Amino acid sequence: MEVAVTLISTKGRYALRVMTDLAQQDVDGYIPLEEIANRQGISKKYLEIILKVLITKKFLKGMRGKNGGYRLTRRPEEYTVGEILELTEGTLASVACLCADAEPCGRREQCSTLPMWRRFDRMVHDFFYGITLADLADGKNGGIMEPEGKGSGE
Repeated sequence: MEVAVTLISTKGRYALRVMTDLAQQDVDGYIPLEEIANRQGISKKYLEIILKVLITKKFLKGMRGKNGGYRLTRRPEEYTVGEILELTEGTLASVACLCADAEPCGRREQCSTLPMWRRFDRMVHDFFYGITLADLADGKNGGIMEPEGKGSGE
């Protein structure tokens, strides 16, 4: 039996969807939680968890009451996919020894796979930090073409 290993969790994918949704709306107004939840097919309860993280880190601003809701704190071109994912995922490191707060590995000097993991992590970093929220919001997906037959990417 194979076990699927994912790099990005539902929380990270949904955060990107929410941020992209807001980037596609009127930047001067606040978008109600219910509208975002309905458009994105995300439960309001789970969406509130994601929005709280985004507000705490000042990626979004929230306003309560009539005409309340959520909006971006910056222009869509000023956000990268990488920073949104790292905010929600904690790290994009592929292996524990490359996490920023990792204890030094005793095998670091003789590890023959470490250069490969470092290179992979640089590719992931450069890929995600090379795509802005504006790229996703304009419907071109940052010029990234999805290979035929691959997953939906939610």
